[in-house]
Amino acid sequence: MTEIPVTKTKLTDSCLKAVRRLLQLQKSTGDWEGEMVWCTMILAQAVIVRTVLGLPYSEVDKAEIIKHFTVTQTTDGAWGMHPESEGYVFFTALAYVALRLLGLKPDEPILVKARAWLNAQPDGVKSIPSWGKFWLAMIGLYEYEGLNSLPPEIFLLPDALPFHPRRYYCHTRLIYLGIAYLYGKRFVATLPGSLCTDLRRELYPEPYDSIDFSRYRHVIAKTDVLVPISPVLKLVYNILGIYERWHFSKLRSKGLAFCLDKILYEQRSTNYQGISPVSGLLNCLAIFAADPKHPDLAPNIAGMEAWRWQDEAEGIRYVGARSNTWDTAFVVQALLEAPIVIEEEAAALNKANGYFDHTQMTEELPDYQQAWRDPALGGWCFSNGEHHWPVSDCTAEALCALLDLYHRQDILIEAPLPEKRLTQAVAFILSRQNKDGGFGTYESRRAGKFLEAINPSEMYGQCMTELSYIECTASSLAALSHYRKHYPDFADGRINRACTRAVDLLRQTQLEDGSYPGFWGINYTYAIFHVAKAFRAAGIPESDPALQSAARWLIGKQRQDGGWGEHYTSCLEGRYIEHPQSQVVMTSWAVLALMDIVPPDHESIQRGIAWLITQQQENGDWPKQTVNGVFFGAAMLDYRLYHTYFPTWALARYARLNSVIAS
Repeated sequence: MTEIPVTKTKLTDSCLKAVRRLLQLQKSTGDWEGEMVWCTMILAQAVIVRTVLGLPYSEVDKAEIIKHFTVTQTTDGAWGMHPESEGYVFFTALAYVALRLLGLKPDEPILVKARAWLNAQPDGVKSIPSWGKFWLAMIGLYEYEGLNSLPPEIFLLPDALPFHPRRYYCHTRLIYLGIAYLYGKRFVATLPGSLCTDLRRELYPEPYDSIDFSRYRHVIAKTDVLVPISPVLKLVYNILGIYERWHFSKLRSKGLAFCLDKILYEQRSTNYQGISPVSGLLNCLAIFAADPKHPDLAPNIAGMEAWRWQDEAEGIRYVGARSNTWDTAFVVQALLEAPIVIEEEAAALNKANGYFDHTQMTEELPDYQQAWRDPALGGWCFSNGEHHWPVSDCTAEALCALLDLYHRQDILIEAPLPEKRLTQAVAFILSRQNKDGGFGTYESRRAGKFLEAINPSEMYGQCMTELSYIECTASSLAALSHYRKHYPDFADGRINRACTRAVDLLRQTQLEDGSYPGFWGINYTYAIFHVAKAFRAAGIPESDPALQSAARWLIGKQRQDGGWGEHYTSCLEGRYIEHPQSQVVMTSWAVLALMDIVPPDHESIQRGIAWLITQQQENGDWPKQTVNGVFFGAAMLDYRLYHTYFPTWALARYARLNSVIAS
């Protein structure tokens, strides 16, 4: 074996500092969680909702919210889809409205810049995407005639129809469930004082009453559109528009009642959080529109605060998701890679085990089939489990972490989960496998790709139905393979069959150059990390052509300084685009994948490890860099704990493979 590019002392010191840093970040509840940074949309909508409900924020909170809008505004005055995005009419208009509702005057510099940016866009706010048209219409700043029809009656269609809403991706169907109810009610709230009149004047250069909003039903700002309105969708919209003029009041009432019933089930079964704050805020308004004194309204308002995030640097905002289980599963796997366990680590791992014990779904939701839900028993959520929406890969990574934990001879876990609970997790994972052998997220797939032809979101892609995701398939394969090393297959052989089918799917989706396209991370680097981990867990040898091809691709993308860096536009353009700077997170993924395929003394691994060590900070952490996650093709995310546990994982594995940490 050739000499490692850093001294053993330096590697030992770096690895131990990283481990201790992770231990410092553990929460009292036993989990780890970093903010999943997205955009200001949810914050703006929360401000609107609380204003409509007559529950304004305190002056202290207002100041912290304004701080967040201030630090996230682009230099040209706009707000975008994600931290590195150019401006969008949608996010900028909502931010502008929210800031005015918070009490800022129109001559404040932050609003002057935003207004100038909006007015400089062709058609300005009139061309805001459909979601924006809808939110503005609900507060009297856009006319319903400018919205494409989404009647609640569509949820009354026969379940067997291939385009029934029950077949939509769960986030999508729940968002449009709330929209359909509010659209069907033609809900319009009254803003305080003269704000409605003032905002109409500020948002539109021409007199509001002179605007023919119906002309802008299909007009979407070029800055905001990812998926143009298709001819099929335009036809559907036009048909629904005709229906809207002649709809039957009794059928409308039935549709509204049906949707409200589904909304109430969703909120009650999720501890009033909703599957996400995006749909949860809509559901708050729907319940308010049904009855301002509805008994479920107060807990809904409280439930929305579960999504709040706050710190001194960036103020108050709302995250799109909480990542407790996701982060904790990876942290535990990273800690367990180290060749030795430091004194305080055993206690931390026992606390983590207690967290997993507390957050697994151990009871089935009542009447879940009537809510178009799949079984939840045995799963873990992305978050702390309070909203009861478990996910395949979160369950898989949690199971991998627990199996690693229970089979380390040098760690005593005081209260391991019984085998029955692990078996339930396996059954949950299996239930998310699709017919093609791949795995979905919250549910197995319910419809074909044809539904994308009626994707109404405009800003997001591949959001109409569950898919077979490479990362979810890989995580599930790794967990199932890990489980069958220690426990027998189910009596019907389901685990072995599922693994075989998953491997086949992953082989089929590999690109000719050896890479894999990601869906939930950026992008090719992220997908290869998951596939390499899964193939090795499944017992596929390093010499396998698929793994060797992936390794060659990674080695070919290594930068001169030893790191890797992939730009988020890879997701938008469907091709690898190198970042101008090496990235800690991508470098960690690449090195971890390579250590599953090539010997640890390979030059690329050594150079990558050396680069990671040079980037480590004195406190054992690594610097925050660019976005590293994505969903629906365009919404980039910054998982802020990725830059801590993935490099720790890479260093720990390298140290173990080289056996350089003695104590």
